[in-house]
Amino acid sequence: MRGRNASRNPIATAESEPQTLPNKAFTVEEANATVHLLENVFERMDGRRAALFAQHQKLQMLEVMWGEQIRKSENPDHAEFNELRATFDGSIDELYQFVTREIRDRGLRFPPGGLENGLIDFPTTYEGRWVFLCWQRGEPQVSYWHEIEAGFRSRQEIAMGKDDADFGLLGDM
Repeated sequence: MRGRNASRNPIATAESEPQTLPNKAFTVEEANATVHLLENVFERMDGRRAALFAQHQKLQMLEVMWGEQIRKSENPDHAEFNELRATFDGSIDELYQFVTREIRDRGLRFPPGGLENGLIDFPTTYEGRWVFLCWQRGEPQVSYWHEIEAGFRSRQEIAMGKDDADFGLLGDM
C-alpha cells in the first residue's frame, strides 16, 4: 500500500503518478471511438469515489475527535479507526488499479484535476510536435486540443474537416 495517512487526497493519489509521453499518437477518429467507453468508465468511478469520500470523512471525524489519541490501542475507537483506515487504503489501491487499467493502460492521461472534473487527454501529434487532444465528460466527441504544457483553459477547437486529419501523424517526429 502507498502510505497510511488517512488525510491524503484520494483523487490526487490517482492523478499524481508521473506520466510520460507515449509512443502512440491518437487520431481524432480513434479518440472519438473511445468517448462512449470513457463515459462508462467515469460512471463506474463515481461509485468508487463516493465510497472513498465516505470512508475518508469517517476517518477525519475520528481524527478530529481524538487527535493522536486515536492511534493508541487503549482508545475505545482505535480498532474501528484501524479497520476504516485499512478499508480506505484498500479502496485507494482499487481506484488506482482501476484508473491504471481503464485509462493509463489505454495510453490516455488525466491532466491535473482530470479525475475530479472528468477530463481526459489523448496524446497526439500536430504540425510536428506532441500535443493533447482534450475531452471533457459529457461532450459528445473530442473537439479540442492543447499544447503539452498548456491545459484545459488553453484548449483550442479542432476545425473538423480542415485539420482533424493532421492529428496523430508520426511521420514528422
